[in-house]
Amino acid sequence: MPFSQFIDYLQLEKKYSPNTLTAYKADLESFSEFIFYEFEEKDLSKLHYSQIRNWIINLVNQGVSNRSINRKISSLKAYYRFLQKTGDIEFSPLAKHKALKTASRIQVPFSEAEITKVLEQIDTSDFEGLRDRLIVELFYTTGMRRIELIDIKVQDVDIAGKQLKVLGKRQKERIIPLLPGVISNLKDYLKERENILAGQEMPYLFVSQKGIKLYESLVYRIINNYFSKVSGKIKRSPHILRHSFATHLLNQGANLNAVKELLGHSSLAATQVYTHNSISELSKVHQMAHPRNKKGQLK
Repeated sequence: MPFSQFIDYLQLEKKYSPNTLTAYKADLESFSEFIFYEFEEKDLSKLHYSQIRNWIINLVNQGVSNRSINRKISSLKAYYRFLQKTGDIEFSPLAKHKALKTASRIQVPFSEAEITKVLEQIDTSDFEGLRDRLIVELFYTTGMRRIELIDIKVQDVDIAGKQLKVLGKRQKERIIPLLPGVISNLKDYLKERENILAGQEMPYLFVSQKGIKLYESLVYRIINNYFSKVSGKIKRSPHILRHSFATHLLNQGANLNAVKELLGHSSLAATQVYTHNSISELSKVHQMAHPRNKKGQLK
């Protein structure tokens, strides 16, 4: 069953990324194949929840995690909302479906000491060192996503205004302020970048030694390699630096709404996942500073 209209809708109206579009299409195609094999039904608009439930049970029996199943169901829900929008169905068969329970994933941020150690250990005597230091600094001081960093263009950087523009999810632009130290390192990097490109036209800010645009797996390896030398944490990715940015700001008393805007979240709920560490920090402050505890009246 073709899903081209739905995918076009997600791309043109919802502004979903290519990776998200690919995932949605794959989810729908695998679901469609199951339904045809089990029920000999090609028209997904005629399905009942009991049939979809069989698909869910099949995924569970295959050992697919609840988190992955919920993501697949999310794709299916979006498709049925689209069919409602186009008038093909009146009610979604998934209207009363409840997400499967999943264990909460606690993302452990890097400590300030670990980040400082990495920045101190990067050898900035060559182009790659200057680039890598700037990448670490931008992730940690702006909280931007990996794809946002990769897609920064030179024209998006406003050195005089000490800010840059990034293109976030669903093609939403936001302006992020830059710290003075980052501006200084950015200038150093741009000088070396000119030497690498040697007059070659390249709109993207971050390039490889060969002058080509960086790609996601390379950026991941850069972060993982540096932090593996100073941190024993299991996850050492660009996202953990984004998580560290949010957590450290909240620990220092930053307003949740301000952090939400810096991260490019559409709702506070998405930002609140970063608050568990700041609450822990607040608890320490509370224990140390509250007068009732200082007097030894509460233990």
